[in-house]
Amino acid sequence: MSKPRSLSLAAYRVLSWGVPGNGDQPYVPRPSGDLIWIHIANPGRLHAMMDFCHRLLQSRPGLSVVLSAPPEADLSQWDCAKYILVNLPSEQTGAARVFLDHWRPNIGIWVGGGLMPNVITRAHEREVPLILIEAEIDLNTARGTRWLPDISRYTLDCFQRILATSNETARQIRKLGIAFTKVSEAPPLLISPNPSPWPEDELIETNHAFSSRPIWLAAWVKDKEFISVLSAHRQAMRMLPRLTLILHVADIQEAAPLHRRLEAMDLRCINWDDGGMIEDTTQIVLSSDPEDLGLWYRVSAVSFIGNSLERGDGGQEPFGATALGSAVIHGPHVDQHQTAYDQLDQAGAALTVRTATELGDAVVELLAPDRAADMALAGWQIVTDGAPQSDQLIELVQDYLDERSTDDAGT
Repeated sequence: MSKPRSLSLAAYRVLSWGVPGNGDQPYVPRPSGDLIWIHIANPGRLHAMMDFCHRLLQSRPGLSVVLSAPPEADLSQWDCAKYILVNLPSEQTGAARVFLDHWRPNIGIWVGGGLMPNVITRAHEREVPLILIEAEIDLNTARGTRWLPDISRYTLDCFQRILATSNETARQIRKLGIAFTKVSEAPPLLISPNPSPWPEDELIETNHAFSSRPIWLAAWVKDKEFISVLSAHRQAMRMLPRLTLILHVADIQEAAPLHRRLEAMDLRCINWDDGGMIEDTTQIVLSSDPEDLGLWYRVSAVSFIGNSLERGDGGQEPFGATALGSAVIHGPHVDQHQTAYDQLDQAGAALTVRTATELGDAVVELLAPDRAADMALAGWQIVTDGAPQSDQLIELVQDYLDERSTDDAGT
């Protein structure tokens, strides 16, 4: 049963009637059956939440997903092809009602800040169970309404569960008057890699072909990063003459032209995709099939995760490498996976480089056996520690959906 409205909320709704809308949104039809609505305040959390959705749907087939982004977000910059992704309407009373009337969510998860009182409180009044994760006391309110005394408390109190990433944030939320039992501390959700097993005979054969040479992998490399990666490899070979680079290109169309360029540069290379065989003199193994990364992460002590050196790239997820025991190097431009890289950096499981020279130095440094092993262990601990957090949230969502289904059946 929803609680009575506060005077502040009533005033807020009156004042937000005049907020300009963000245009009529021709929503796609709502899928049939149960639907979970997940709002993502920061695009850097999109991939982790998509991974969560994938795992959730494995546990609950038939559940549909709609993801929402802030009203002002440019969805063309959000890399989401698997699920419905829409802008949340502006903080205008009628628009919030239209959004909820259309999607009729059975449960909602809000990720991060930018809390919007109209849509949250109206969802609560419709008895939609709401969960706030990676909580922040950060409201995206209508202009001229921040003076209302308890709108933050009332908005936060609409959530059945609130998970904060720090003890300090949890304490501040409780100080607003939110029940102690609603608020707990939990780390951010991470992508939970589940790498497929690799044929043991092929793994043994590949390791034998490399003949105990030092190996590093550059994965998801874009064309504008080729020169930096090749310069770093040449630099590192001065210290490690038998060093081999596995160069995985992000665009399969670039593989053949790059092979010709490497041969013109007098670099001894093979194209793995064309059936090239690793020889004792091979300096670069060229690859483009994403599935082969499962092999390359296993044989490489060090992996540079590309699409990260140049501004605007956004990065690739790093946990495929850490889950398979490879130390991680990355560039500074990893906006789409920032939380993941921050955790790896802070734990000493990853290293940030900004130039080709820094990359070459990092490869030599991390190929020291003790250094790579320490980083790989730190990365593995983060991967394994993050899995239970996803499992617990999936269990919580399942419980709320089951409870709501029981309630609906009894009415």
